[in-house]
Amino acid sequence: MISRRSLFSAGAAVAAASVSRVAMAALPEPVLQTSAATAPPLQPATGRPYRPVVTLNGWSLPWRMNHGVKEFHLVAEPVVREMSPGFNANLWGYNGQSPGPTIEVVEGDRVRIFVTNRLPEHHAVHWHGQRLPNGMDGVSGLTQPSIPPGKTFVYEFEARRPGTFMYHPHADEMVQMAMGMYGMWITHPKAKHPLIADVDRDFCFLLNAFDIEPGSATPKVMTMLDFNLWAWNSRIFPGIDTLNVRLNDRVRIRVGNLTMTNHPIHLHGHEFEVTGTDGGPVPKSARWPEVTTDIAVGQMRQVEFIASEEGDWAFHCHKSHHTMNAMGHDVPTMIGVDHTDVARKITKLIPGYMAMGERGMADMAEMEMPLPDNTAPMMTGQGPFGGVEMGGMFSILKVRRDQKPGDYRDPGWFAHPKGTVAHEWTGAPLAEPVRAPAPAGEAAVKARKPEGGHNGHH
Repeated sequence: MISRRSLFSAGAAVAAASVSRVAMAALPEPVLQTSAATAPPLQPATGRPYRPVVTLNGWSLPWRMNHGVKEFHLVAEPVVREMSPGFNANLWGYNGQSPGPTIEVVEGDRVRIFVTNRLPEHHAVHWHGQRLPNGMDGVSGLTQPSIPPGKTFVYEFEARRPGTFMYHPHADEMVQMAMGMYGMWITHPKAKHPLIADVDRDFCFLLNAFDIEPGSATPKVMTMLDFNLWAWNSRIFPGIDTLNVRLNDRVRIRVGNLTMTNHPIHLHGHEFEVTGTDGGPVPKSARWPEVTTDIAVGQMRQVEFIASEEGDWAFHCHKSHHTMNAMGHDVPTMIGVDHTDVARKITKLIPGYMAMGERGMADMAEMEMPLPDNTAPMMTGQGPFGGVEMGGMFSILKVRRDQKPGDYRDPGWFAHPKGTVAHEWTGAPLAEPVRAPAPAGEAAVKARKPEGGHNGHH
């Protein structure tokens, strides 16, 4: 839920004319959000108009207008984030959540951001991709003194160019980002832009990763590569909300990557174009149709498409291990070995024991092995035909002809027209396939040795 004080409401910013001179001169009181649900778009009540974004499993931060300046208040603090139903993580974030709220402004806006530090250590906020005065860039020790615990600093600059940006710490960055500190920043164009189309739905989210051991709740901050939880906006499937759109909507999805590896993001059933990066809109001559786009570390990609195909379409990272949770890097492969009874007995003695099933990973889910408390199950989520066997970076684009404009509610599962679902063949038995003759004798690996031996190498 959103908590509010006198200056803000949950749905709109308060006009400067409605508050006293004393209130306008004071620090804006912060708005906090604790719900992990996707909030409806924050319609602008003051300042220049724009079409707001929808942050997947997140929200946009309200503001107040103060003598023509758009004022926001970020609070850096420890938070508890529900990453999926029944699984909570102890993270650091902003205004009650990780990631922090999306900041939406309009090109040309004068923006003032108050940052209060409620962390146990110093802090600073870098406005990733923005053009601004050097002293507002937010690099602790280089462009500013760090923000001590309990103190509030203020950043002020003009939003000079439209696009999708991010904000994140640049103080003890390894720890603070590993704990979940970041957020998105959207600068909308102030007028019709030749490279920025009008869209019907505009979604955004960040890619992130954590190393949280089963039964634990706090990330291991020194992990470099071997993360076991891959998330969108600190949520993992089936805890990631669906993207619900109307048939033939023009849809924009903005994705930022603040993990330590790249992510090939793939959409089923549609082709899209990359129309923007954190460097700005992509020239039309440089766009081409894609179904997967790779997003490197520290990058943002903005994709657009016409949702012309009804159905429930998978939308996910195409690195297979990024759609599993919670992964164990030392799980032995036991394909072809029947160890079901042994595994059950060992699990009773060692609850954390896990091995790949005889026929594959799906065996493990079928065995319903007990998990430690507060542990995200691996390869879970139910669909209309059974287990989806996914986790981590996975969601669903739901395209419906009867979805109302501006309605972001989940329409439920797609009702497939008769005869359009793959099914078991019940006709005449199929003939055996023609196979190429097998080579005679056993296969042997032949190595060709270089002439002259090893030349002294052993």
